[in-house]
Amino acid sequence: AHPGKKTLFMSMEFAQWSEWNVWGDLEWHLLQYEPHEQLKQFMSDLNRLYCSTPALYSQDFGEEGFEWIDCSDNRHSVVSFIRWSKDHEDFVVVVCNFTPQPHSHYRVGVPVHGFYNEIFNSDSRDYGGSNMGNLGGKWADEWWFHGRPYSLDLCLPPLSVSVFQLDKEKTEEA
Repeated sequence: AHPGKKTLFMSMEFAQWSEWNVWGDLEWHLLQYEPHEQLKQFMSDLNRLYCSTPALYSQDFGEEGFEWIDCSDNRHSVVSFIRWSKDHEDFVVVVCNFTPQPHSHYRVGVPVHGFYNEIFNSDSRDYGGSNMGNLGGKWADEWWFHGRPYSLDLCLPPLSVSVFQLDKEKTEEA
């Protein structure tokens, strides 16, 4: 979710045991094991998310496409940021927990009031995680936080990246 072009080298998408070797074959047989298949699914879903979410790629090389929410929470080892598309109406909120400790009731400031769908959770059971999360999304509270007029009260799974996107349809209905 961070700006810049992504690098994925041969066999990283399914966690080959040995380093890639130009004279050897890829270890496709590893896909018979659940952790390797789960990582392959993770990478497939991540690529699908990237391709379908303009905020993640449309302004990769301009500062207008990235904004920190909080990059200084060293106590919890959590960083959060916004990725903006060109029209600034489409954006995603990314929250990364770099510790094996989950955090409940973790508040993150957001720019707009409404319902935020959790569109990606790296801790999903599908990827071998503990399946902690935010039950598909959260409503923003009118609670000023991180210099923003609204905020989300989140459950941050351990060692995870969670991505949220404003649901314009639910927000307009409310």
